[in-house]
Amino acid sequence: MSLEYAILGFLNYQPFTGYDLKKLFDRSVRHFWSADQSQIYRTLAHLTEEGKAEIEVVEQTDRPDRKVYHITPRGREAFMEWLGGPFPSDDPKSSPLVQVFFAGRLTNEQILEKFKVAREIFLAILETYEKVPAQIDEYVEMVKSPREQYFWFLTLDLGIRNMRTQLAWVEEVIETIESGGLPQE
Repeated sequence: MSLEYAILGFLNYQPFTGYDLKKLFDRSVRHFWSADQSQIYRTLAHLTEEGKAEIEVVEQTDRPDRKVYHITPRGREAFMEWLGGPFPSDDPKSSPLVQVFFAGRLTNEQILEKFKVAREIFLAILETYEKVPAQIDEYVEMVKSPREQYFWFLTLDLGIRNMRTQLAWVEEVIETIESGGLPQE
């Protein structure tokens, strides 16, 4: 499970609370791996049960106590074994592409509207990706390794390139529909 290893990877840099991990996910790897707060906490509980992470309770007087998670030697070993192993070969899945596959059942107007909505979504995602470098400054400084920073930004570069390709594709489809180039029944 990649979420487990993403969390171990972040904990390998420094200890975090679940809340801080969620912020880190949202500002760094969101362009290829998202996780909601409950998934993060469930995974942290699982990592703790397996002895790959441990909890430090930090008492606070004006708020509930903070639970700070630390990677253990067992967690570091599992992370490095996973990292050095083969690339995971997850089957690609895309709900939007299932809709595209069967879109021939819709009217041209319905299809055009669907692709215009997709264009707006892709533009918004691309804009979000392009803001990532400014949003992760504090985390980049946490890493301190130019080599690791390079690979962080390498993933972002691929995300931006993929989104630009999808945007060009959707623009081409819209142009085909608007020019009357769709095959008819």
